[in-house]
Amino acid sequence: MTSTQSPIVTDPNYKPLPGRIGNLTIPQQHTLEKFKKALEEEGWYDAERHDDATLLRFLRARKFDLEKALAMFIANEKWRKEFGVDEIVKSFDFKEKQEVDKFYPQYYHKMDKDGRPIYIERLGQLNVNELWKITTQDRLIKRLVLEYEKFLTERLPACSRAVGHPVETSCTILDLKGVGIKQFFDVKGSVQKASEIGQDRYPECMGKFYIINAPWGFSTVWSLVKGWLDPVTVAKISILGSSYQKDLLAQIPEENLPHDLGGKCRCAQGCSLSDAGPWNLPIEKQQGVSIGDAKEGQPTV
Repeated sequence: MTSTQSPIVTDPNYKPLPGRIGNLTIPQQHTLEKFKKALEEEGWYDAERHDDATLLRFLRARKFDLEKALAMFIANEKWRKEFGVDEIVKSFDFKEKQEVDKFYPQYYHKMDKDGRPIYIERLGQLNVNELWKITTQDRLIKRLVLEYEKFLTERLPACSRAVGHPVETSCTILDLKGVGIKQFFDVKGSVQKASEIGQDRYPECMGKFYIINAPWGFSTVWSLVKGWLDPVTVAKISILGSSYQKDLLAQIPEENLPHDLGGKCRCAQGCSLSDAGPWNLPIEKQQGVSIGDAKEGQPTV
């Protein structure tokens, strides 16, 4: 898809990380070429969706092991067809968003200091009894998939244009304030399914991940959750208690962090429904947008 292509680099200080376009070893470049050729020969390659940055996400996820990356990629393409991802993108309407926000806030909100879109999830505000009155686990999973697709085709390209270099990952904040062990196990199935989709279908999209307000006894839950994640993912996660503001503000401008998380942002609609970010601007106006100058948009799915 055209919107996933890497932007023109205007940031003079940009240096791509290893394994990315512009910083591949000769063996990695050869593996990328072999990967693309194999997908073409087997009929899985789609030039509209499968740019080099996308192929490299799967290669990095499997440490440039060609056979393992091919297996992962093909399994993903089969899943997309079986799950109906294209149809979800085309027609899924999460009309209960504003009601769900009252009982399980999950939303994108502006950018961190590296230009990553910030994703915030308030698990501590989860009310399972009320949630299942207005939606279902199947609809929540479809919403998750739609948000991943928008993340790749709308949010990342807009952030990339804003900062003048490719942005390929998110900065996630998972707030556990008020979460109890029972509350977690009430949604264990949904959380596990979401984790599997993120790892297996949208690999290498996590940049920073902060778990804040981790309660007493969280080690029990974490020992379970770690079993669903690969070691590379686990290494990107920072577990913080209630004194998290300093860590968050080291990565996120205070004007982009919601006020109830220690920042200064007070969106008119409420941060969880504002969808504030450069992705709300016309493409021609996204170039060079200040990280702190993110615009509110219409509530989205």
